[in-house]
Amino acid sequence: MFRFWSLVKASVLLVLLAATTAAAQSATLGSPEEETRNYLSRLSPEERARSDAYFEGGYWLQLLDFLYGLGVALVLLATGLSRKVRDLAARITRVRPLGTAIYGAFYILASAILTFPLLVYTGFFREHRYGLSNQTFGPWFQERITALAVGLVIFGLLLVLLYAIFRRAPRTWWIWGSVVSLSTLALTGLIAPVFIMPLFNDYRPLAVPELRDSILAMARANGVPADEVYEFDASRQSKRISANVSGILRTMRISLNDNLLSRCTPAEIQSVMGHEMGHYVLNHTYEGLLFFGVLLLLGFAFLRWGYGAAQRRWGERWGIGGIEDEAGLPLLAAVLSVFFFFTTPFINTFVRANEAEADIFGLNATREPDGFAEVALKLSEYRKLDPGPLEEWIFFDHPSGRARIEMAMRWKAEQSALKNHAR
Repeated sequence: MFRFWSLVKASVLLVLLAATTAAAQSATLGSPEEETRNYLSRLSPEERARSDAYFEGGYWLQLLDFLYGLGVALVLLATGLSRKVRDLAARITRVRPLGTAIYGAFYILASAILTFPLLVYTGFFREHRYGLSNQTFGPWFQERITALAVGLVIFGLLLVLLYAIFRRAPRTWWIWGSVVSLSTLALTGLIAPVFIMPLFNDYRPLAVPELRDSILAMARANGVPADEVYEFDASRQSKRISANVSGILRTMRISLNDNLLSRCTPAEIQSVMGHEMGHYVLNHTYEGLLFFGVLLLLGFAFLRWGYGAAQRRWGERWGIGGIEDEAGLPLLAAVLSVFFFFTTPFINTFVRANEAEADIFGLNATREPDGFAEVALKLSEYRKLDPGPLEEWIFFDHPSGRARIEMAMRWKAEQSALKNHAR
């Protein structure tokens, strides 16, 4: 009997101890909402105002960029410059694809020159104004020339293929055009890690063995087929932290920039890498190709209607013919820009949903909710931390910092509750 009552007392004590421990942990952790508020309060009013001003200014820049692009198209069409260059290309060569390539090179270069003032403001002066760029004008300009050269090759080849389709398939060009555009997008994603990204940054194996081994261990544990981690020197361009698991099939590689290494703790780095691996494991690249395949098909269907309507009204004045006429390329670009401008909220929603899925994956893979929250605060240097719901739906292609921190704190609280239940 004595042993029985001793066991009862011991059981009661264990239950009381477990309850006390759980209560203490709950008191320490606080609610997810309270923990989120604590993180958000760490930014000073000046830091919040600066972040909000930078990000909200981007809303107007999106509109300005859209209207500016329409203006460039109008200049090329209304001045007759587009028609004259088409005629010049036809005199230079009778080979139609070569003529398309000549006109395409003109269009890309003319657009680059006409949009350069806006690019200088948004990409150089504005970035320096908010302390986000580390580049002087010379290196910045050199990178823009490199990007222009890459665009001449990729976009030039795409134009040759598209106009060949426009001529050979007068009824179904909008279907085949979307297929070729999507294929170009996939091919660019395949070759980018190996041939394009190294044009702008130096990539080398990560020289921190402990960190490299932990990242590769997490990759192997989650089915990411990587045997190396690469570091690239993004600090020569900006102070932004970033990483990626980029490429398709055999060109897949894990990369992180030197800002992430210098500005973040190991827990924060792990949380970022877990998020990036989530994109790979959850097949977001292939989901993205499917999504943009549908979007491109709808866009080309809109182009079929919009180009035809505009050409019938102003085509004679501008000297352009049907969709197969290269001189109509500025109009083609303008119509597509209208479509993609008004579908931006839906594109952002798709991308934001994938980013949220990768966030959850990263939390489960790394179990570093506080590291994840710290990174969200660092990203607030150039992303508004706490937008309204409609604002986030329209303009954000990632979850807001507040949403991400609250997700991490809720994950942390529920994991604590699971541990308590397990006891």
